[in-house]
Amino acid sequence: MSTLTDLAELVRAPAGLSVPGDVLAGAAAAGALGRRTPGLAAASVLLYWAGMAANDWADRGLDAVERPERPIPSGRVSPPAALGVAAGLTAAGVALAAAAGGRRAVAVAVPLAAAVWAYDLAAKNTAAGPAVMAACRGLDVLLGATGGRLSRAVPAAATVAAHTWTVTALSRREVGGTDRALPGATLAGTALVAAAAVGRRPAAAPAALAAGYLARYGGAQVRVLADGSAGRVRAAVGAGITGLPALQGALTARAGAGLLGLAVAAAAPLGRLLARKVSPT
Repeated sequence: MSTLTDLAELVRAPAGLSVPGDVLAGAAAAGALGRRTPGLAAASVLLYWAGMAANDWADRGLDAVERPERPIPSGRVSPPAALGVAAGLTAAGVALAAAAGGRRAVAVAVPLAAAVWAYDLAAKNTAAGPAVMAACRGLDVLLGATGGRLSRAVPAAATVAAHTWTVTALSRREVGGTDRALPGATLAGTALVAAAAVGRRPAAAPAALAAGYLARYGGAQVRVLADGSAGRVRAAVGAGITGLPALQGALTARAGAGLLGLAVAAAAPLGRLLARKVSPT
């Protein structure tokens, strides 16, 4: 029998803290913050965890060689159980989105779930992998915007998607390490993402949060430039995951919800603390 700790490791539970901010940023941008928002945020977490479980199920053969300590190859979670967890969380996520946001939310949640599974089962190890994962995060932002004017949330969705592209591109070098070209490109992208989060008319809260995001995630990529070892790459990927709430907070604050943006960003240090117990990568 798998323990709760085993399942938490399977779905990379701490990384789930990086997800609600997508929905909040989208809702703030679309003018749709309201009673449906918490339910949509919870649905996005379930879909994220489903993707993590499906990822490990799809990678069980590779992990047996490269990461034998992971729950499936170590025998702590069986492959059928992992697949069942992934399918169950996907169904629960879509159902919760429907209950919270109705048809408009389902119209985004279903493509989001499909993109998650497409990444895990087909796109991950192809050139399209980073783009598909970026689409997942962009759709997650739009899920939060389904109660308002969806078009207003497109810039925020594109910003989060661009960040996700950089993290996903780096994650493909977590085992073998990398040369200087990749972190150079992702670092440039991260700088552009931070600038986009601030906007053309900088305000104090978005600027401070974007600066914190850039310092942490960008700093980790600078260290990869100096040393492209697998350990440094994994640290940068972890910084990208646990630092995302600061970016989401900046986007939320830029939309006029300053206090909520600060609250979203507060998930970042908590995520880093939990990541010491259960790896987010």
